[in-house]
Amino acid sequence: MNRKFMDTEEKHPQTVTFSHGLEFIERNHDEDDWFLQIEAFDPHEPYFTQQKYKDLYPHQYSGKHFDWPDYGKVNENAEEVDHVVKEYAALLSMCDHSLGRVLDAFDRYDLWKDTMLIVNTDHGFMLGEKEWWGKNIQPLYNEIVNIPLFIWDPRYNVKNERSDALVQTIDIAPTLLDYFGLEPTPDVEGTPLGEVIRSKVKAREAALFGIHGGQLNCTDGRYVYMRAPVTANNEPLFEYTLFPTHMNRRFNIEELSNMELVAPFRFTKGCQVLKIKANTLVNPYLQDTLLFDLEKDPEQLHPIQDPDIEALMVNHMAALMRKHDAPSEQYERFDIAHKEEK
Repeated sequence: MNRKFMDTEEKHPQTVTFSHGLEFIERNHDEDDWFLQIEAFDPHEPYFTQQKYKDLYPHQYSGKHFDWPDYGKVNENAEEVDHVVKEYAALLSMCDHSLGRVLDAFDRYDLWKDTMLIVNTDHGFMLGEKEWWGKNIQPLYNEIVNIPLFIWDPRYNVKNERSDALVQTIDIAPTLLDYFGLEPTPDVEGTPLGEVIRSKVKAREAALFGIHGGQLNCTDGRYVYMRAPVTANNEPLFEYTLFPTHMNRRFNIEELSNMELVAPFRFTKGCQVLKIKANTLVNPYLQDTLLFDLEKDPEQLHPIQDPDIEALMVNHMAALMRKHDAPSEQYERFDIAHKEEK
């Protein structure tokens, strides 16, 4: 329905969003201490774009209309998979063009000398790799979680370099605060990346990642360890909140009937929170525990068995869980020692 109103590139929501962002730059490029975030949503399904971008990826295709894969295992044939990959590539090329408009504005006003530029995204998407579509329902492979991050920091003039530092999205806020000369609040867990850029220091030894109720995942940059829960019912598992709302609906009466008010976490600033029994769409117990060596297997196709490396990754997990004040039952759910081993 919406597509008939987007018959030109200028009407596409991505273009409109970038145009408004560029209007801000046009008005404010001579000012100091401004912050602009351009959130384009793309590249995101459905992979709808203009024909000139599709023409960059010519291919023969006579199948069904297909630019919005369902999340799940790949059931389509090779021609359909190739088609949707090229539809995605076309939309990605449109994103490149939109970003190029911002880079042109940096050139036009010489913003490179005093303006930080960060380009990143929130997650990736499985496009048939390992026979999966989508995200969130499969193990969080690198196609989903190893996301782009480009930073230009005019204080250091570091360019055309790729860093192997292990950084996370939580580092963006303290990086911005540091650039503007502001101190982060005590609860900020991220690391300012200025020194990582300037001196190539480490941001961290290891990082946790995942989604609520899923596998517990950890990487040290070389190894990726995905630990499944130890019980088939994926319990104990609770949500802690003062705003009992799911992504697309409120908690129902049945979910709230056994809630309790519990002691604060370190990061809730003295506020008690509701503890509510949780459920998940996908049971991570069925995904098994996986360990990958990215140096030898960057595509994560061949899980390894190595008790020493697994023990190292579990120690990283436990330390990070303590650092972030994870609920005590999460140690039980994954059979990880709560106390620090001496």
